[in-house]
This record gives sequence, structure tokens and C-alpha cells, in this order.
Amino acid sequence: MRRIIILLLIILQSCVMNKDVIITISTPYGDMKAILYEETPLHKKNFIELSESGKFDSTIFHRVIKDFMIQGGDINLINEEEVIDYTIPAEVNNKLFHKKGEIAAARMGDDVNPNKESSGCQFYIVDGKVYTENELTLDINALYEGCRMLLQEEEYSDLRQKFGELQSDPEATQALAISLKETIKEKYGIDATKVISKDKLEAYTTVGGVPHLDGGYTVFGRIVEGLDIIDKIAALQTGARDKPVEDVPMTFSVEKINKKTITKKYGYTYPE
Repeated sequence: MRRIIILLLIILQSCVMNKDVIITISTPYGDMKAILYEETPLHKKNFIELSESGKFDSTIFHRVIKDFMIQGGDINLINEEEVIDYTIPAEVNNKLFHKKGEIAAARMGDDVNPNKESSGCQFYIVDGKVYTENELTLDINALYEGCRMLLQEEEYSDLRQKFGELQSDPEATQALAISLKETIKEKYGIDATKVISKDKLEAYTTVGGVPHLDGGYTVFGRIVEGLDIIDKIAALQTGARDKPVEDVPMTFSVEKINKKTITKKYGYTYPE
């Protein structure tokens, strides 16, 4: 009998381990379905608890910027009695980055939050834009520093004149600077090329995202259905502090589903 009980417990534990959650975020513009990453367990646990408890319900997207992100989940805006004042230790993972549809934790700035700890409730969903390969692999600051050094030399006085003529045309100015990349590298050892992984390059040049946020915030989930809802909310008319003129409330529901089913239905592959 004892062996049977132990076997049943093992089977039950195996079933639990083989399941994950799909969180549905319902808005007036439609539903978004999200998975949360196992690589960020603290953020995953916190988000599930807030969703299951109903504390997230009726929160709004209070900050919306087209081609950037939609931010919400501030429980303190709707509930003055139960203040969320805790933070979550950063779980920044280089493999998780800000492509469109990713969910990340909002946080206070580095000046008061050097450890990049996350807000206990506020999150944002990446909207972003599609980038060219050149935009992603060009270190513009290094390039312009090299140009500044180059133009200080007398032999490049003709280039100073060209840059002066193009100062009202940013695109032409950048194109001229890019043409000097190799000269700058050979002359000063300044390499204006940024290294970016193949995964990021493919994502940011196809679905898009917000690459400059990578490494600074914890990405902990992904919208696997309803990406068009992000576009609809991001396009809303906004007022002061990028707040939509009309509130966009949310409700949350949590469903436990077999991981194989999630992979088959939503195309998400779990880490080994």
C-alpha cells in the first residue's frame, strides 16, 4: 500500500512539473495571452500571484508610447489601502531581450536603484519598431567621436566643409560619417561596429523591438497570442505623461496547461 501511495505521489508530482500557466490579459481592445519564463522564477511567481489574487484586475495601462511600449499594472493607482512597495531582485538574462511582445518589469532609475531591482507590480509590454542591420551594428557614439578627432586634423579640412554643408540633413550627415568608418579604425583604432547576436539581429530586423533597453531591465515573459492588441493600445491618443486619454483597464486570468500543449499551440520551446 505504501509503495502504491509513493508511486501515486511521484506521478502527481510529474504531472505538476509538466504543466505551466497561460495568463490571459483582457482589455477593451481584445485579449493577450502570455507565458512567463522559467529563467526568471521570482518575477514569474510574483506575476502569477498578483494575477490569481485579483489584485491586477482593474489596473490600467497608464503610460503608452507608440513604437516603444505600453506600461501598466500599477496596483497603487487603484488601491490606496494595499500599497505595493516591495521590489524584486533583478533577474536580467542576456538570452531574454526586448523584442516585440516581450513582458518586462518597470523599475526606478539607476541613480536610486543601482541594483536594477524591479517594481513589485508595474510591468511593460514591448511595442518597438523594426530596425535595419546597420542601425543595430553601428556604434554611433564611437563613430562620431572618431569623426570629431578626424575633423580636427588640417588634412581633412575639406571634410569639415562637407559636414558643415550637411548639418541640416541628419541622414546625409550620418551617411558621410559611416563612409569614414574604416579610416577612423585604421587611424585611431576606434571600431564603430557593435557586436550583436544572431537571435537579436533576426528579431529586431523582422518583428522589431527596443534594443537599447537590453541588459537594463528584467524581461520575464512573452505575449504568445494577441500581438495586434499591443499595436491598438500603443496607437491610442495620450495626454500628460503619456497616459491614454481614455483609461484602458485590464483583467487577468490564469490557466494551467500541459507544457507540450503550450509548445504545440503557441510555438514556445521550454529551456532544457
